[in-house]
Amino acid sequence: MDKLKQIEAFVAVVEKGSLARAALVQNITPVMLGRRIDALERRLGVKLMHRTTRHLTLTEQGSVFLEDCRKLLSDFDVAERNISEGRHKATGHLIVSAPASFGRQHVAPHAPAFLRANPEVQLSFNLTDQVIDLVREGYDLGIRIGGVIDPSFVAVKLASNRRVVCGTPEYFERHGIPRTLDDLASHNCLAFNLQGGQQRGWYFQQNGKAVTVKAQGNLDCNDGELLHRWACEGLGLAWRSTWEIQAQLAEGSLITVLDDYALPDYDIMAVYLQQRHLPAKIRFFIDALKAVYAEPGYWTRGR
Repeated sequence: MDKLKQIEAFVAVVEKGSLARAALVQNITPVMLGRRIDALERRLGVKLMHRTTRHLTLTEQGSVFLEDCRKLLSDFDVAERNISEGRHKATGHLIVSAPASFGRQHVAPHAPAFLRANPEVQLSFNLTDQVIDLVREGYDLGIRIGGVIDPSFVAVKLASNRRVVCGTPEYFERHGIPRTLDDLASHNCLAFNLQGGQQRGWYFQQNGKAVTVKAQGNLDCNDGELLHRWACEGLGLAWRSTWEIQAQLAEGSLITVLDDYALPDYDIMAVYLQQRHLPAKIRFFIDALKAVYAEPGYWTRGR
C-alpha cells in the first residue's frame, strides 16, 4: 500500500504541476506528499524530479518512470472495476452437475431464462445419477438430493424434499399395504441396480436411527424416470423423492406408505467448494433456482 501511495503521489504531482495542487487532490498536506515522493526516490535510488518553490522538472529517468506508473495505475483501476463488477454481474463459464431426471425436469429447463438475464454466462450441464467429484471433474456447482456432504463444501438448500415409498391404489388393493419395514420383503420393490449406484438398498429412520432395507423385486434399472413410470403403472413399490411424485400424490394416482419411517431431511441442495469470494455466476444461478422452486404450485405442475 505504501508503494502504491508513493506512485500515486508522484503521478499526481507531475499532472497537477505542484505539490500544493496535488495535495488537494490527494486530500493530504503538501508536506506529507513531498515525504512520499522522497521515500519513493530513496527506495528506487534515483532522482525522479527537480523541485523548487516554483517549478517541477522531471529527470530523464523520471519521465520514463512516469509512463510506467500511469500504466500501472490504469491497470490497477481496471482490475478493481473487474473484480467489483464480478460481485454484481455474472460472467464466465458455469459448469453444473445434477441428477439425471431432476436435471432434465427442474434444472436445465430454467437455463434459457437465466441466460436471458445473464447474457455473459455460458452454461454446461452434466446430468447423471452417479455422484460426481466436483473438484476433480472441474465443476463449479453440483445439485444434490439428500446424502452426506463433504465438509469442505458448502450446501445451500434449494427446496424441501423427502424420500418416501409409494405405489398405486390398485397395487395396494392386490398386495396389501406394508405397515412395517419388514413387510417390504413380501412386496415387489422397484429399485436402482448396481449401475444406478443404489445397490445398498432403501434408507429409512427407525427408533431415531438410520436403517437400510434391501429392496428386491422382478424389475430394476439405473434410470429414475423409468422406476417412476413403473410405479405409476402399478408394477410395484418405488422409493422416490417427493419432488418427483407431487403431481401424482395430489391427484391420488400414487399413495405413500411407511411415512413414519421416512427420512426427515432429504432436501434438494446446491453444493460448491468453500471459497472466500463466491463468483456471481454461481450465486446468481443458485438464487434463480431457489426463486423458481419457491413459486406457489411449482412442484405439482404437470411436466
